[in-house]
Amino acid sequence: MSGSVHPNVVFVFADQWRAQSVGYAGDPNLTGRTPNLDRLAARSVNFSNAVSCSPVCTPYRGSLITGQYPTTHGLFLNDLCLSSRAVSLAQAFSAAGYDTGWIGKWHIDGNGRGAYIPPERRQGFDYWKVLECTHDYNHSRYYAGNDPTPKYWEGYDAIAQTRDAQTYIEQHAKGEKPFILVMSWGPPHDPCGTAPEKYQAMFKAENIKLRPNVPPEMAEKARKDLAGYYAHIAALDDCVGDLMKTIDETGIAGNTVFVVTSDHGDMLGSQGLERKQLPWEESIMVPFLMRYPAAHGTEGREVRMPINTPDIMPTLLGLCDVPIPDTVEGTDYSGVVKGGKEYEDRAALIMCVAPFDRWARPIGSEYRGVRTSCCTYVRNARGPWLLYDNEKDPYQLNNLVGLPEHAKLQYIMESVLQRELKAAGDEFMPSEKYIEKWKYNVDESFTVPYWEKE
Repeated sequence: MSGSVHPNVVFVFADQWRAQSVGYAGDPNLTGRTPNLDRLAARSVNFSNAVSCSPVCTPYRGSLITGQYPTTHGLFLNDLCLSSRAVSLAQAFSAAGYDTGWIGKWHIDGNGRGAYIPPERRQGFDYWKVLECTHDYNHSRYYAGNDPTPKYWEGYDAIAQTRDAQTYIEQHAKGEKPFILVMSWGPPHDPCGTAPEKYQAMFKAENIKLRPNVPPEMAEKARKDLAGYYAHIAALDDCVGDLMKTIDETGIAGNTVFVVTSDHGDMLGSQGLERKQLPWEESIMVPFLMRYPAAHGTEGREVRMPINTPDIMPTLLGLCDVPIPDTVEGTDYSGVVKGGKEYEDRAALIMCVAPFDRWARPIGSEYRGVRTSCCTYVRNARGPWLLYDNEKDPYQLNNLVGLPEHAKLQYIMESVLQRELKAAGDEFMPSEKYIEKWKYNVDESFTVPYWEKE
């Protein structure tokens, strides 16, 4: 165990892994096929209503690094560069004497997806094996430290990155300083048919059971995509098992905060839609398991209170007894992790500040909404848009907006949304106003491929 009273942090997150797609959450396609995650859930605090505030890669990462909302840190579109105005996650931990490291996808540099990222744009992280973004998982490039020469992960990148993380943990477990290591995997983000063959063999498209909100016209494509998506997840489950084994064998498990989560989800045919950036459950809800025996013991428990992306940084800092910077907007829920009372009126603000891609445009424009422990309410530029009772209608098949018998619920949820917007300092202006404020040069063509061959 580290010689410091401060715990270590191993924070692992995948790309586009929705909350519903794990065995412990009841996905019939993954029953018995995510054994390591299921075992971790049994020993963790399971935030079963974890929300991705702005369910897109770059906005999530900006909020993770700063503890701020996208309307504050400015990364409300993909492929933008995070400023140094806020105290970052690494800077806060480093000031408390921590070693810091990042492995894998970065996606907040905005200077080209394959470009070398110099130290001054790494937000304070020291150990560095990173590429801005790629989804070419079997020919995955990265840069190590201050060497501008590109290197390539051997084989399937998530497995190679996990091996590197295990080495980092083994080496730092013996040190006098605590550490925080963040690992950002690219899978299960599409392309879906690229996991190692042994994992692809586990799932056949014709056997995939679809969620009831996938329309018949999307069924064939959804089954094909899901078979590959689940193959990625099965591979990542093995990686989680390897990380747990290393943490346990190095003797630091009792003094290590271990988190497994995701940046956002994927519709995968639900509601007849694909990908992310959308306000439905499959897009905004993510797995969030936190194991820290010193805080909550060895038994797992479920926390139904929503936790939002900006809350992650202050909660980690709170658990580690590290001061929370004034620039942070999220809430410290370390007390809840330790067994304190959940916040009954908690609502997570969700947002799409500026729709940017071909999947979001057909359904409209920017939106703001709230996800409580039981309901989802969203308004777009035209007014109230979506209202769901997620307990009675978990697949969100019945939109209650405008129905007289649910007028009271809509009024209450609108009041909650206005409260959260005020707290976040968000006026919910048209997207053009935010683009103008941040002086971004954005037009209808502002998009890049989601994976690029070398």
